[in-house]
Amino acid sequence: MVQATPFLLLLSLALVAPGLSARKCVLTGHWVNDLGSNMTIGAINGKGEFSGSYHTAVSSTPNKIQLSPLQGSQHRINQKSQPTFGFTVKWTFSDSITVFTGQCFVDEHGKEVLKTMWLLRSYVDNMKDDWKATRVGINVFTRLNLQME
Repeated sequence: MVQATPFLLLLSLALVAPGLSARKCVLTGHWVNDLGSNMTIGAINGKGEFSGSYHTAVSSTPNKIQLSPLQGSQHRINQKSQPTFGFTVKWTFSDSITVFTGQCFVDEHGKEVLKTMWLLRSYVDNMKDDWKATRVGINVFTRLNLQME
């Protein structure tokens, strides 16, 4: 029976790992998060800026949920394969706005994942109610592969 030495284990990990990290995570496309919200990110320009749309699956407003625009930018230093990014969603159905920040990763199975944190700011009538106007949370997005029929 052959026993694996620590050196052989390290060597095998070094040979496998570059294949996973070499895959580039691309923000452009359709995404769905852990709550069922859908997001589309359009082409990223030469400055790293992008626009798109967001359709939330959750809301505390009694108004009808509608598609909302988003604007953002991706950090591009050295063309990193797993870039950081941020975007703002201006909700069309309420007096609130949400900012997201995160990083695009390629997981151990080769799937792209967006890990994000967000702040939602809702309108309040006076400064006394400021304490209840901001919410914070996290979302994980996975690529939504749309089938053309």
